[in-house]
Amino acid sequence: MDATAALADPPGDAAGRAAKAGSGAASAGDVAIALDKVSKRFADGTVAVQEISLAVPRGELVCLVGPSGCGKTTTLKMVNRLIEPTGGRIILEGEDVTKADPVELRRRIGYVIQQVGLFPHLTVAANVATVPRLLGWSKKRQRERANELLELVGLEPSQYGPRYPSQLSGGQRQRVGVARALGADPEVLLMDEPFSAIDPIARARLQDEFLRVQAAVRKTILFVTHDIDEAVRLGDRVAVFRQGGLLEQYDPPARMLGAPATDFVADFVGMDRGLRRLAVTTVDAADLEAPPVVPASASTSEARSLLAGAPYGIVVGDDGRLLGRVSPAMLDGSSGAADIAADLAQPPAGVVDVGTTLKDALSLMLQHDDGWVAVTDGGRYVGVLAPGSLHSALRRSVETDATDAAAGPTSPPPGQPGATG
Repeated sequence: MDATAALADPPGDAAGRAAKAGSGAASAGDVAIALDKVSKRFADGTVAVQEISLAVPRGELVCLVGPSGCGKTTTLKMVNRLIEPTGGRIILEGEDVTKADPVELRRRIGYVIQQVGLFPHLTVAANVATVPRLLGWSKKRQRERANELLELVGLEPSQYGPRYPSQLSGGQRQRVGVARALGADPEVLLMDEPFSAIDPIARARLQDEFLRVQAAVRKTILFVTHDIDEAVRLGDRVAVFRQGGLLEQYDPPARMLGAPATDFVADFVGMDRGLRRLAVTTVDAADLEAPPVVPASASTSEARSLLAGAPYGIVVGDDGRLLGRVSPAMLDGSSGAADIAADLAQPPAGVVDVGTTLKDALSLMLQHDDGWVAVTDGGRYVGVLAPGSLHSALRRSVETDATDAAAGPTSPPPGQPGATG
């Protein structure tokens, strides 16, 4: 059976369940990579991967995560045939890669590895242009593409292009590695623990930069990591592997954290998975509190009446934009009856936008004494997030995913090889 055709099959089929994981079914035309019961058994009898089936939607970043020796890197390398599968099929953009010329296949797939692998005798620009050069592009086109990609990853071409890899920091070399992988504008990128050798501060910056680049280019990416926090931060979906090359769960990060499919997944993501979930749950207007709203033109007596004993109120302009906050103490300290709320309002200690993660909102909240942050949408005030509403938002998100998981399991029952979520 064709792997992409399997995506339309009932949920009992492994590849069909993979396509339907998380946010609904993906049609065959939406799938860039499909693994259909892919296995790898080495000559000594070691089974590295057991009948893995999953579908990667076009333009998504899927993280493969698990302990050492679980088969995640082997799975990655079978996609570009650095390792040959011993069973099943791998469909890339509708083509069975096991029947493709491996050299041509690798030239149309970007590949980034942990130690970058830049050529030390070539300049940065020449490294970035490696695949275009192999494809016979003109020197002018190679140069233009290298400059374009260096700018994309935040390296000034005139400054960094003539340098050699030894003249770069570890983070800069990693950026060059990403630029080189994008050289011929491949639709698919394979990334094998690309940031694991970088110090934590530089790693966080690289992750942010990588998300910015991905938002601009929207490539289909398989990304191997051993770090669950990195997988949660970067992945549109996360595939959790366990020893023996078994796929335990394949879901969006929020669902994986809120409804682990098996005891192994629950143990792997840790007891603090609720805290990790803060990083993938966003502020929603429906979860906000609504303290009194005071028009900017309200007099002190009108504002005091609107507060009606509340500890504070939010001052908004006629256009709904957030101007600040007022408290009874501010109103009592007013110097004149002619004062209006807009004159007395002080900026709130923290302001976030709708769509900000709960983690970032909580971090900002804890930096100040107010105990809440104002939330805006395009500059317009929509409500306040406080500890109670943050907890409610997190619980609602968890319960929603738990309900979805109960309605239609997307992950393998324990001990059942080859099933996926």
